[in-house]
Amino acid sequence: MSAFLLLAYYVHDLSPFLIQINESIGLRWYGLAYVGGFIGGYFLYRWLSRKGYADLPEKDVSDFITWWVVLGTLLGGRIGYVLFYRFGEFLGDPLMIFKVWEGGMSAHGGMAGLLIATTIYARRHRISWFNLCDNLVVTAPIGLFFGRCANFINGELYGRAAQIPWAMQFPKEALENPALAQQIVAKVSPAELDRLRPWDLERAVRESAEVRHAAAEVLTPRHPSQLYEALLEGALLFGILFFLRTRFRLPNGVLTGVFFIGYAILRSVCEIFRLPDADPTWIFTRGQFLSLFLVLIGIGCVVIALRKPRYPIKMTKPE
Repeated sequence: MSAFLLLAYYVHDLSPFLIQINESIGLRWYGLAYVGGFIGGYFLYRWLSRKGYADLPEKDVSDFITWWVVLGTLLGGRIGYVLFYRFGEFLGDPLMIFKVWEGGMSAHGGMAGLLIATTIYARRHRISWFNLCDNLVVTAPIGLFFGRCANFINGELYGRAAQIPWAMQFPKEALENPALAQQIVAKVSPAELDRLRPWDLERAVRESAEVRHAAAEVLTPRHPSQLYEALLEGALLFGILFFLRTRFRLPNGVLTGVFFIGYAILRSVCEIFRLPDADPTWIFTRGQFLSLFLVLIGIGCVVIALRKPRYPIKMTKPE
């Protein structure tokens, strides 16, 4: 690898902890991402309710977000991750579903959890499910944005190999490939070898310039696909949905359909650059395959919404 390429590529050396107490305990960016997403969604949903876009009264937003959205997202995300990506391990060790400290959440599973939670809530409170979801999906990309940023900080879910100026090298690749770790070990001085225990490699890259330089010579330059997803699934999707919500008088259900279709398309595009973390399904990655169902759900929502249009209560024109 040329000296130019070594200088061009950033070796990921960010800590997953904002505040670290010991090797495994501390305040993690990933947890903060969820908190930030839920808080941002709460305030935006309250604003939408205040402006008359949501039938849910502003005073009820807090309970809805806290007990239904949060639990639905977390439970659905965890169960979906285990079923979609680690089902074989689950069959051998069903208790692994409770090992949340090891990480593992699925965006598709989180959406499934939300669908179930919002359906129950809408029926119990006799409120339009479509209207409830139309406003919820406007807030959802906030959490998606923060979550993908946290994936990047963690150095996980990285992209495919790339020869582009903004490609990056992720030490987790060596943790998942012992041969690469051995190559890094061979390039450093004996004084640095104690930093290269398998569970210490990422920390060693952060703390030692010599280890970081050795890693740069070995690790594969890759697409920072987490940032692509943050920008597309998070920022861009939010901009589209917020614009439609605040600039057009749309029947209940249209925005829900646009979200599912938009997320599925943008996620599928990002999957082109993301290194698959599960076996493919036919010609599709696991994420693309699951997104096909979101497109069908989205189209169904739009068709139902347009066949018998109903609008937010405060936006209904008197007959």
